[in-house]
Amino acid sequence: MSSDKLIVALDVDELKKAQKLVDELKEVVSIFKIGSQLFTKEGPDVIKMVHRKKCRVFLDLKFHDIPNTVANAAEIVTSMGVFMFNVHVHGGRAMMRETVLRAEKTAKKLKIKKPLIIGVTVLTSLDEFDIKELGIKRFLKDQALYLSKLAKEFGLDGVVSSAQEAKRIKQICGEDFKIICPGIRPGGAQLQDQKRVMTPKEAITQGADFLVIGRPIIEARNPVKVARQVVEEIEGSGQ
Repeated sequence: MSSDKLIVALDVDELKKAQKLVDELKEVVSIFKIGSQLFTKEGPDVIKMVHRKKCRVFLDLKFHDIPNTVANAAEIVTSMGVFMFNVHVHGGRAMMRETVLRAEKTAKKLKIKKPLIIGVTVLTSLDEFDIKELGIKRFLKDQALYLSKLAKEFGLDGVVSSAQEAKRIKQICGEDFKIICPGIRPGGAQLQDQKRVMTPKEAITQGADFLVIGRPIIEARNPVKVARQVVEEIEGSGQ
């Protein structure tokens, strides 16, 4: 279903605000992203809230630490029953492999489905100047592709990437390799701090499997109306 491709980011700072959004949007949206802001304030309670509403959770904490620390976190996150979570590809081979193994082991033990484990490549708030400043010598698109290949090689299920790199990633990593695209802006929405953006239709056409949209929906006067428009645009992409 087209609505299953839309992930709404609960980028708010209180459980009550998040619950209000889920209550409003759950008939249109089935997956909600919980990021650092909300999780730091409310912790696991917000995951439980979304699950009570019969919706799925993309836990967007971008784990990046030594292998054992991230693997321990993966075990806990898996036991919470989230649909998907992410780690930074820059954490390296051992971190990614240990994370996958621990998540698989925990899911098997609990007899639940393993979450999708997604690698963060290059943040959509960065451009060519930014990555050069960080000492990365590859062009931005080449860096995103390189990190995507590493993510696949080391067992991750997909990557978080700009829609601008989605088509090439699919070509290299295969159709089953999931691509989650933030930086999606419906027509007329402000760019804010995003630099590499696309419309929902453009992103799906390029190969995105999931679109992450926050402020254009949750800050709208009518969030449900905007979410429905996005779903209709996804349907219009023919994908």
